[in-house]
Amino acid sequence: MTAPAFDYDLAIIGSGGGAFAAAIRATNRGKRVLMVERGTIGGTCVNTGCIPSKALLAAAEARHGALDASGRFPGISTSAVPVNMAELIGGKRSLVESIRSEKYVDLASDYGWDLRRGTAAFAGSAAAPVLNITGPGGTTGTVIAEQYLVATGSAPWIPAVQGLDEVDYLTSTSAMELDEVPVSMLVLGGGYVALEQAQLFARLGTRVTMLVRSRVASMEEPEAAPVLMEVFADEGIQVVRRATASSVQTDPATGNVVVKAAVSGGDEEFSAARLLVATGRRPVTEDLNLCMVGVETGNRGEILVDATLRSTNPRIWAAGDVTGHPEFVYVAAAHGSLMVENAFSGAGREVNYRNLPRVTFTSPALAAVGMTDKEANQAGIRCTCRVLPLEYVPRALVNRDTRGFIKIVADADTGRILGITAVGKEAGDIAAAGVYILEAGMTVEQVANLWSPYLTMAEGIKIAAQSFTTDVSKLSCCAA
Repeated sequence: MTAPAFDYDLAIIGSGGGAFAAAIRATNRGKRVLMVERGTIGGTCVNTGCIPSKALLAAAEARHGALDASGRFPGISTSAVPVNMAELIGGKRSLVESIRSEKYVDLASDYGWDLRRGTAAFAGSAAAPVLNITGPGGTTGTVIAEQYLVATGSAPWIPAVQGLDEVDYLTSTSAMELDEVPVSMLVLGGGYVALEQAQLFARLGTRVTMLVRSRVASMEEPEAAPVLMEVFADEGIQVVRRATASSVQTDPATGNVVVKAAVSGGDEEFSAARLLVATGRRPVTEDLNLCMVGVETGNRGEILVDATLRSTNPRIWAAGDVTGHPEFVYVAAAHGSLMVENAFSGAGREVNYRNLPRVTFTSPALAAVGMTDKEANQAGIRCTCRVLPLEYVPRALVNRDTRGFIKIVADADTGRILGITAVGKEAGDIAAAGVYILEAGMTVEQVANLWSPYLTMAEGIKIAAQSFTTDVSKLSCCAA
C-alpha cells in the first residue's frame, strides 16, 4: 500500500511559546513545518501577557518606590509626578514589538519553516484530518500534514453577570492599552491576574477596589492572603471578600460602572470609572471543528490530552493553555518540545508537574514550588511545616521591607522538603532555588547545613530550614 503524501510533517495552529518550541524542535529534526496564525505573531506571552504586564508592573514599582522611599530610608527625599499613560503604553508597545520581532518573527525566518497568516480549521475525518486555511482577502487552501499541533492558547473568560455585556468593561488585554490613568477602578477576581493588575493601576494613581469571591490567591498557602491584603490596604487598595457580582450597569448621571454584589449575605453597590474583569482564562478552541476530526474537549473547551499530549485523535496533539494545564509560558514551551519527540520518535515522554514553580508578580511577590501544606495532607503525607517571617532574613532587614515570609513543608518522617512558598522581594528567585532543592530530594537538615550567600533573599530558605530545630531569633545575623 502506498503511504499517503503529506504537504508537511507538522502543521501548527498558533504562534505562541508552545508553537515556537515545537517548530524549532521539529525543524532541527529535519521536519517540514507549517505554522498558521490568524492574529499577531507571538501569542499571549509576548503580546498581551507576560512581557507587557511585567514591563508595566516594573514601571509602576519604580514610581511607587519613588513615593515610598522617603518613609523607608532616613535621609532620602523623593517624589513622583502624575503618569503620562500614553507615553508609558507607547514604551510598552515598543518593547513588545522589539521582542516579537527578534524572538518570534525573525526566528521563523532563520529556521526556515513556513509561516502563513490565516484562520485554520479542521476538515476531513478522524481517519484523514486536513486543515482548511482561510487567508487574508478570503483566499482558501487545504493542507495535509502527518501530525498536527493545536497551540491556540487561552483568552480572558467573562462570567455570566446580568448587564455585563452592555457596559464597556476591561480585560487584562484591553487594560494595558488605556491612554490615560482611570480615576477609579473595580476589579472582579482575586487570582494572579487580578492581583497584579489591581496593584499596577493603584501604583499609577487609580483608586482600586477588588471584589473577590473567596480570598485572594486562594490556591496558595493561606498565610499569603493576609500579607497581600495588608500590603494592598497600605497602598489604598480596598479588597472586598466573599463578594459575588450579580448585576452591572452604567450610571447615566456619572458614566461610572455600577456593580451590585452579594457580600457576606447582603447586597452592596460599588461604583468606579472603569471595570476590569479578571476572573480567569479559557482555552481558545471555538471554530476549529475539532469534533469533525474526533478530538474531544472538556467542559471549559480544553482539548483533552493524555500524559504525552496526544488528543483523542492519534495524529493531533495540543500544547499550552489550550490543554487546560497550568497556564505558564514555560509549560507551553515544554509541551511543544515534548510533543515533537513523542510524535516523531515515539519517545513516550509524559508531562510531569511535580516541581512546577509559580509566581504572582505583585510587590512583594508571591511564589511557590511543590506542595502546599493542604496538598501534602490530602496526599496522605504526614507533614511538618515552618513559617519564617522575613524579619529574620538579613536581606529583608537592610531592604527595610520585612513584609512576607518563607514557608517550608516537609515530610515529618523523612525530613524531605515537599514545598516552599514565599511572599517577599525576589520571591520568584526563591521558588527557582526551591525547584532544585525539591528535584534533588533534599531534606530540611541538608538545606540547613548548605552554603548560602549572605545578604541574599535566597538565604531565607536556609534560615527557614534551620528554624525546624533552632530558635532563629537567637542566631547572629552573620553566623550560621
